[in-house]
Amino acid sequence: MNAIELSHVGKRYGDFALEDVNLTLAQGCILGLVGENGAGKSTMIRMILGACRPDSGTVTTLGCDTANADALADVRQDVGVVLDEACLPDELTAAQTGRFFSGIYKNWDAAAFDAYVKRFDLPPAKRVKEYSRGTKMKLAIAVAMSHDAKLLVLDEATGGLDPIVRDEILDVFNEFTRDETHAILISSHIVSDLEKICDYIAFLHKGRLLLVEEKDALMDKYAVLQLTEAGYAALPAGCALRVLRAHGAVQVLALRALLPADVPAGHTAIEDIMLLLTKGDAVK
Repeated sequence: MNAIELSHVGKRYGDFALEDVNLTLAQGCILGLVGENGAGKSTMIRMILGACRPDSGTVTTLGCDTANADALADVRQDVGVVLDEACLPDELTAAQTGRFFSGIYKNWDAAAFDAYVKRFDLPPAKRVKEYSRGTKMKLAIAVAMSHDAKLLVLDEATGGLDPIVRDEILDVFNEFTRDETHAILISSHIVSDLEKICDYIAFLHKGRLLLVEEKDALMDKYAVLQLTEAGYAALPAGCALRVLRAHGAVQVLALRALLPADVPAGHTAIEDIMLLLTKGDAVK
């Protein structure tokens, strides 16, 4: 059973449309969902959680068609969710928050929650409304990790956290998927975080899924080059896919396997690949 399956999914809101999205997240894997604001990431996540239905196609979460409301109610017990705005009771402390969610999740693990509260150094006496945004996100992550979830759905879950804490949270996510029955879908604008932990990258742009690739294969397949016009002109036919000219420089998205031996191509960041795919001109 896959953790998530989207098959030919379409959804329209006014002038915006998700079109023919096909996506699979296998158990034991972490999938990073990237794209600009308004690309459709939150719409996809809402459909995966059953908060809205597709206009076409099917969405399956932990083996359950999300159109089946009765079955989905049970499946939600196995999904840990952290959205970009932590939805937590403002007047409660961390300990009270734990007791609150113990009445919602049948598999609530109070000992695990207390351990995460200590690990994340959450203030025990403060009410949630007094927390910083980053501290609220840490509490939301503690809740999501404390009810024996099989799937984590994370929308900007590391936003507002400093780099040291983000790195600690990423370690927690990696620990979660060591159990091969677990999976994570994580959407983030901090693409460097996704490079650290994701097995697969899905790139959504203006409602279309431009690519879904294994992360390592993606970075092995493409290279982003900074060239002169002469250097660009000397590339062999078929090597360059996209080109972006700015400030007298030429950025090229190229197929690494076709690069001449004398053209240096070091590490290529996923963010640079995204930039060229969306802003670069196609090479004819």
